[in-house]
Parts: sequence; structure tokens; C-alpha cells
Amino acid sequence: MSANETKLRWGIIGAGGIAKAFAKGVQHSKTGEMVAVGSRSQEKADAFAKELNIPRSYGSYEALLADKDVQAVYIATPHPMHAEWAIKAAEAGKHILCEKPAALNYYELMAMIESAKDNNVFFMEAFMYRCHPQTRKLVELLREKVIGEVRVIQTAFSFHAGYNPEGRLFKNQLGGGGILDVGCYCTSMCRLVAGAALGKDFAEPVSVKGFGHLGASNADEWAVATAKFDNDIVATLATGVAVNQENVVRIFGTEGNIFIPSPWIPSREGGATKIIVKRNDEKEPREISIQTDEWLYGIEADTVAENLEARQAKSPAMSWNDSMGNIRMLDMWRREIDLVYEAEKPEVFTVPVHKHPLAVKAGCKMKYGTIAGLEKQVSRLVMGVDNQNTFPHAAVIFDDFFERGGNCFDSAHIYGGGRCEQVLGQWVKSRNLRDKVVILDKGAHTPFCDPVHLTRELMVSLDRIQTDHLDIYMMHRDNPDIHVGEFIDVLNEHVKAGRIKAFGASNWSIGRVKKANAYAKRKGLAGFSAVSNNFSLARMVNPVWDGCIAASDPDSRKWFRKSQMPLMPWSSQARGFFVPERGRPDLKSDQSLVHCWYSDDNFQRQARAIELAKKKNVQPVTIALAYVLCQPFPTFPLIGPRAISETKSSFEALTCELTPKELKWLNLEI
Repeated sequence: MSANETKLRWGIIGAGGIAKAFAKGVQHSKTGEMVAVGSRSQEKADAFAKELNIPRSYGSYEALLADKDVQAVYIATPHPMHAEWAIKAAEAGKHILCEKPAALNYYELMAMIESAKDNNVFFMEAFMYRCHPQTRKLVELLREKVIGEVRVIQTAFSFHAGYNPEGRLFKNQLGGGGILDVGCYCTSMCRLVAGAALGKDFAEPVSVKGFGHLGASNADEWAVATAKFDNDIVATLATGVAVNQENVVRIFGTEGNIFIPSPWIPSREGGATKIIVKRNDEKEPREISIQTDEWLYGIEADTVAENLEARQAKSPAMSWNDSMGNIRMLDMWRREIDLVYEAEKPEVFTVPVHKHPLAVKAGCKMKYGTIAGLEKQVSRLVMGVDNQNTFPHAAVIFDDFFERGGNCFDSAHIYGGGRCEQVLGQWVKSRNLRDKVVILDKGAHTPFCDPVHLTRELMVSLDRIQTDHLDIYMMHRDNPDIHVGEFIDVLNEHVKAGRIKAFGASNWSIGRVKKANAYAKRKGLAGFSAVSNNFSLARMVNPVWDGCIAASDPDSRKWFRKSQMPLMPWSSQARGFFVPERGRPDLKSDQSLVHCWYSDDNFQRQARAIELAKKKNVQPVTIALAYVLCQPFPTFPLIGPRAISETKSSFEALTCELTPKELKWLNLEI
């Protein structure tokens, strides 16, 4: 935003102490003006507005977001409310500066940033020190290697607050404790320093170890962590809300050290601050003075205005990926001391992070199909529940999938040692969705592939998922030593008992499937309603795991086309082979990808997918998934997104129509 343009008009959500500091900063900024404040009470909003001479005050956050004159909002609520109001602000078309920590955890922040992208608004996490010229100078010194190679980083941000179990600093329900409140400064500084030392904007830790004390209200009152970065850079981080520490930063290198006496709140209302450099070859330390006439929070507001067009800030201010990495490191620290917030638990986290009722969005792209034995329509894309081991991760990913029209979820007895089934069950129960979702679960994996273990594992899975039945049960593997009739008999017993509605087979040969269904027909029993073998544009050169079977060959495709047996393929996108940044002949770091998919014919298919993707203005991986969806027989490909962005990418294939000729061309048949 240039000096000649109208000033950026700010509104504030929340009327606490940090909101007041920011409002004063805006009033001393070059680019902004305060126009409104919203609080949870009109009285508090009016008092805040009167004290700071803000023209408009609202007794609700919704009313502030409805103000068309407000262009940007500063979110200054307690931590657990950040995600809700950031997403609602994005939906209202407001640019967003969100007080640190931006979210309670990595997955909340993922949803917030994706909402900012979807609504084309600016988003930045409010680490004001990252916007100050002192921090820019520190990065400059590190990149110039004034102390040589960085070896050790020491950070601390801690204070002693009077204990108040109902105050936000000590209340678990409000995200209390030192790690999130001020420990986030330490993580952000360590990542910045390590990044600058490695020639990057920031760096992610290789590992994090931590200890801490959880007080009576289950908030971390003091905590310490150690982190290791690439090039064997190590860091210590100390924080707390019940102990005073020396709140400084020290950086030690091969040729000297850097000391920052006031790293976190440099020159609040303008003035001088300093960085002290002591080189090994110099007798006296050198004091570098940084002078500014600008207010700390005014600089932060100006940083937002200057970067609006890019929708995110430049380093050393917090970019989207920088914030994502920072909250991930905080999650790692919290896991080390077993700190879970009430807001993250299934019994509390019962609606999506945006706090709207969970519902399918209007205009969703999802398509549906039918599977014998089920009354419910089944979404053509199936969410793989094999990587979500925590409820916050599962909830954010599953909520988004459901809102996009997805209703089918695939898990297995062995996934995550049972944890994946548990989080799926917790999510379904917490959202009260059992009658609206299709649960596909698998069991009887080798070496427990027999009727007795099938029944034992099914009962365990039902208990984990907290349901009395599965919509689809799949045998995870086959055991050729057992007659197909024994499996069909026991599966029908479970259908009769109401434990499963329909069943199928994963990693069974077509021959065995045919024999099983022939047996079922002779006996007047239900047979397999679906098959879940690998199927993708890429030929599976070697099995991903022992006992895996693919159905991409001509004979299998011919049988599926003739029988119209629904196929629910796993690794439908060849585990990333069609992402050029991952699957290339010269890239060999992912040995699993190399072992399973690298071959001359597959690279020819990849080249054709890339060519067709350019013509259709989509990504090659979209073409690969569309290839599976557009087969002349029912397909319900399994996808395994770990992030909302990956889910969004998969959904593009639903509207990418491929002709029979294009299908043959992609598969090298013409």
C-alpha cells in the first residue's frame, strides 16, 4: 500500500490489553487507521473505543465483521478462539493479523490459512518483533557469518504472574501456560536463527526434547526444550508463566557470539535498541545500535499493509509456512510434556474449528455411487484413515472432507496400532454422524487371515470405532490355504447378526474373488460387494507391501468392466508418482517410490499425464486420479491426504472428464 493510497482501515476483535497496545500502534503507523472495535459486550467495546478515540464500537464480533468499512482485523481473543474468528474474518473478506500463537495446534492453523487462500485475503501471525528492524539486522549479521558457523542458540521468555486458575495464563480451557503464550517466541527465534545460518528464511528442527511442570489447572507453568537443526545446530528454549528468567537471546558460533538484550519487545514506542557482537579475534564486544522513530506495533501494522498484494508477509515477518512450522514445533514441545488442551478433546471439539454447524457446502463437487448391500450413496472419493493419529488432525481433515461432500471413510484394524480406528470413531460420535457416513474397515491381515481371527478383530474394531456395525467390511489380505467358502460363511454370519452391511476383499486375486462369489451364489449367500486392490495409471512394478495385488493389468480391467464390480483402489495416485517434484528418474531419495513405480513405461505414462494436464489446465496428479474415476466400471478411489490442500487437489479430479480415447492414450494403448 503506497503512501498515496487510502489508509488501511482496521477493526479489532477483542478488547484486552494486547488489543489496546496494537490500537495505539496503528494510530502511530504510516499506513493504518483504527475505525472499529468489537467485544463480547457493548459496554466493554464502548469503553475501549472512548479511551482510544475509535469511532465505532460493537457488542459482538459478528457486528464488527459486518462493517463494510473495516478492511483488516486484528484478532486479539484468547488462543482457542483464534481459529474461529480468523476463518469468519476470511469469509467476510477481511485481511487478518492474528495474535500469536495463531492457533492451538498445527491443524487449526492449517484450516485458517486454507480459508485465507480460499477467500483471497492476507493472513499473518502477529509476532511484532519479527517486523522490527532489529530482527532484520540480526538476520543480516548471521548471513554475513560475523560469528562464523552457528553452533548453539539460547532463548528464554518467561515471567512470574500471580496464580489465577480462572485467568487465561493458567486455565487449560483457554490454552494457558508458557509454551503457547511466550514459548512461541523462543521457537520462532530459534527457527529464524537456524534458518539464517543455513541460508534460509527459517529452519525446522530435526528433533525436539522437552520437560516441564503442569500445575494444578493443567497448564504448563514452566518448561524447557532442546532442539536440533540441520548442520548440528542445537538450541535451548525456556519459558514459563510462574517463574522469572533472563529474557534474552544468545547465539554462539565458531568465531564468536551474539547477545540480544531485548529480543522480544525492542523499542516499544521508538528509540534505540542494540545487538552485541563479540568475535573471538577482538578484545572488546561491538555494540550495534538500531534506531527507529516508529512504534513497535505500528511497524507491524505497516508490514501488513505493505504486503497485502502478496497475501502474506516476507521474512523475517511471519509467512504462512513459517507460522505452520512454528506451531508444529510447539506441538512437538507439548507432546514431550503430555500437555493436551480441553478444546482439543473429542467431547469438547464437537464442531469444526470455524464453529459453524457441520454440513455439506452448497455447490460441492462430490459425485456418488452405489454398492450392493448399502442403502446409502457412497462418495466417489474415499477418505483414507491411516495417518491421522491425533483427534485434532482427524477432526480438521474429516470435517473438511465431509463439508466437500465426502461421506466414506476407510480404515483398518492394523492402522496406527488401532489409533486410527479410535479417532475415526471419536469423530463420528462427536459429530453425531453415524447415519450419514459410510465406514469401510478392514481386518484379517496376514498372519491373522482366518475366520477365527477375522471375527476377533472385527469385534475389536467395532469397539474402537464405537459402533454396532460397519457399512463395508473388507478382508485386508487373502489366505489361499483356506477355502473361500469358510470366509464367505463367517462373513454372512456377521451380516445376519447386523455387524456388517456389506463386505468385500482387499488384495485378493480376481480368480479367488470369482470363486468366492460363485460359492456364495450356490449357497444362496451374500458375496463380495466390492474389491479394494491397487489400481492407478501407473503400473505397480513391485508390491508396496507383501501380499499386495494390483488390478491395473488388461485382464483385470476387462473383468471389472464386464462384471461391473465396484473397485475401491488404494494408492490410486501411485503415492505421489505423478507429482513431478517427487517422481522423476533423477530423484531416488524416496526408495519406496522407486521400488514400486519407477519404470520406463510408467515414466511414459507420467509424460503423457503432464502433457494432457497442460491442455486441460490441471495438475498431472489430477489427470492420474481422473484416470481412475473415469473407468468404464464403478470406482471409488481411496485418497490419503495429510493436509487440506491435498484434499482440495484430489477433488479437482471429480470435474476432470476423460474420454475413452484419452484413457487409452494415457495408458499407452494407442
